[in-house]
Amino acid sequence: MKYLEVNFEINAPEALLQDARDVLSAMAGEAGFETFEETDDGLKGYVQQELFSQPALDEILHNFPFEGVTVSYTVNEAEDRDWNEQWELEGFEPIVIRGERKEVRGEKIDLPTIVIHDGRHLPSEAELSSHHSPLPSPLYIEIDAHMAFGTGTHETTRMMLAALLDLQPSGLRVLDCGCGTGILGIAALKIGAAACTGYDIDQWSADNARHNAVINRVDQRFEALLGDASVLDGFHEEFDIVMANINRNILLSDMPSFRKAMKSEGTLLLSGFYESDVELLKAKAESLGLRWKQTRNDGEWCCLEFKG
Repeated sequence: MKYLEVNFEINAPEALLQDARDVLSAMAGEAGFETFEETDDGLKGYVQQELFSQPALDEILHNFPFEGVTVSYTVNEAEDRDWNEQWELEGFEPIVIRGERKEVRGEKIDLPTIVIHDGRHLPSEAELSSHHSPLPSPLYIEIDAHMAFGTGTHETTRMMLAALLDLQPSGLRVLDCGCGTGILGIAALKIGAAACTGYDIDQWSADNARHNAVINRVDQRFEALLGDASVLDGFHEEFDIVMANINRNILLSDMPSFRKAMKSEGTLLLSGFYESDVELLKAKAESLGLRWKQTRNDGEWCCLEFKG
C-alpha cells in the first residue's frame, strides 16, 4: 500500500510543544494517521493515501484546542520502504503477558503466560521468573515482523492478548480483523482455539501472518485473507470470537460486518483507540444488539469486550 508523509510544524511555546504533539497525534489518529515521528518543531505523520482526507485534517487543525498554538503542514508521497526495517535489524526484547489464576466454566485454573519473542532474544526461565513469580508454564510466540503491525510491544496488542487469555478460546473459531503479523490469531490458536481466519488490506501483512503461523506450527489451523471487511460477506455467524485492533473510524465502519460474522452469543474484542472514543464505540455496538461486558485500560489506550 502507498503512504503519504505529512510534516506538521507546530508553532507553540517550548513549554507547550510536547503537549501539543501528544494532542495532535491523538486527533490526527482519528483521521486515519497510523504512525508518528517527533521532529524538532512538530511531528511527521504517515497515512494511507486512500484514507487521507485533507478537508478532515483541516477541520481538525482549525479546532486545535490550544489557544495561541497553530499547526501548519506539508504533504509528500512517502518513500516506499520497509516500515519495520529498524525493528528487523535490532529485534525486540521479549514481552511477557502473565496469566493469572481464574475460574473458567466453574473450575479454577492457572492461565498460561504468553511470551512474545523475535527468535533471536529467547528469554531463559530465570529471566522469565524475574518478571513474575511463581510463573505458570509459558506459551512462546515467535514473531518475525516484515512491514506489518503487531509484535506485542503496543499497549493495544497486550490488552487484546490478556483478553484472549481470560476468554480461554479452547475449541472455538476465531476471526482476526486487520491481522497484521497474525499475532492475535496465533496466540488464540496456541491457547487452544480450533481455527482462526484473519484478513488484512495489506498484502505484506497477509503474507507475513501466514509466515508467522508456519513458524509457530499453527498454519494448518490458520487462514490469512487479503482484503477489507468485505471479505466477510461470505461468512455468516461463523465465529465464536471476533477481534479487531484497528483505528476507531474503521471499527465504527466495519462493526456491522463483524456482528454478522459472529455467532449469536459470540464475543467481540476491540482495541486500537483512546479512552475518549469508548462511549462512541459502545453506542455503535449496542445499536447492533451487543452487550458491553468490560473495558481494559493501559495508559490512554482502551480495549472493549462485548457479548452477543
